[in-house]
Amino acid sequence: MTRTVKTFVLPIVLVAILIFSFFMYNDTVLSVFKNEKIEPIRKGNNKDYIAFTCNVDWGTELIPPMLDIFDKHDIKITFFVTGRWAKNNPEMLKIIYDKGHEIGNHGYGHRMHSKIGIEGNKSEIGKTHNIVKDVIGIDMKYFAPPSGDFNEDTLNVAAQMGYKTILWNIDTIDWRKDSTSQVIIQRVLKKPLKGSIVLMHPKQETVKALEQIIQSINSKGIKVGTVSKVLKPLD
Repeated sequence: MTRTVKTFVLPIVLVAILIFSFFMYNDTVLSVFKNEKIEPIRKGNNKDYIAFTCNVDWGTELIPPMLDIFDKHDIKITFFVTGRWAKNNPEMLKIIYDKGHEIGNHGYGHRMHSKIGIEGNKSEIGKTHNIVKDVIGIDMKYFAPPSGDFNEDTLNVAAQMGYKTILWNIDTIDWRKDSTSQVIIQRVLKKPLKGSIVLMHPKQETVKALEQIIQSINSKGIKVGTVSKVLKPLD
């Protein structure tokens, strides 16, 4: 009888340990488990870096010149891609990833996530996750809602799916017609840079602005990098 009880109890104990370990080392999921309020991340804590993020749903033809500039300066950034873009541009997605850039989830169809409910959020995030994984074989961990639009459902669904929701504290607003390269440069450089997250898109004026922005940031002793770099705790 004692041996039977031990045989039955041991697997339960092992499963309990595994579940406990998972939650202990996954802060986002742990917050959901505890029913804690989740907040999007707008800035990092690693002051040695500034993160460049590029949201991609169009502008594919401008990505190669952006990549050339990043290669020239040995910089890796975070590209947030929509599922429909990834589906239509798998080879470009592979090129971006093979060059060492970080890939994040930007939803599938660039919808307003505060207006599509729980199931809509699950579908938009999930479809993109699966498409990107099929193309480059990775599980993404950061989600950037299109237009920065979200509500509590969005944050909870993203967390339940293993994502941290990323926004920004420096916006190039490069999609506006009056956003010249000089305007974009000023929008970035006039803000506090250390640990910041910059939002940009594959736009012609953004490409023109990149060299000066990168050089100015580097001259201040700050490195340009990915979201993971600015969120990484200092040793």
